[in-house]
Amino acid sequence: MKIAYVFKTSMASTFQLATMILPQLEKNSHVVDVAGMFFFDDNLFCLKKGDPIGERLAKIANEKKMLLMVCDACAVRRGFADGTLEQCGSGDVKAKGLVDGVVAGCFPQLYTALGSNPPDQVITL
Repeated sequence: MKIAYVFKTSMASTFQLATMILPQLEKNSHVVDVAGMFFFDDNLFCLKKGDPIGERLAKIANEKKMLLMVCDACAVRRGFADGTLEQCGSGDVKAKGLVDGVVAGCFPQLYTALGSNPPDQVITL
């Protein structure tokens, strides 16, 4: 089974991702394939360049060809993107200051990015 994660609730990236999902991915014991992860609000901070959680996740994502995407509006508001709020959803906002491989986007970009590797289920945490 292939899944995608959406990290929306407060501390989802520092609790569920960092203490459960990421260790399982590193041990190859997560059972399912992860097509991608989409981060909202303050969950973006774990992806800041140099953050241990983000650096570990970037390594796994690169090895497994997993999409790592941040909400473009959330990234603009937190200084993790080049672009404006008016550009959000257009695909013109570019992630910055985040671990390697992270892209910024909104639902149109998420659907396009996962289109060639669609998940069977989406789990929102």
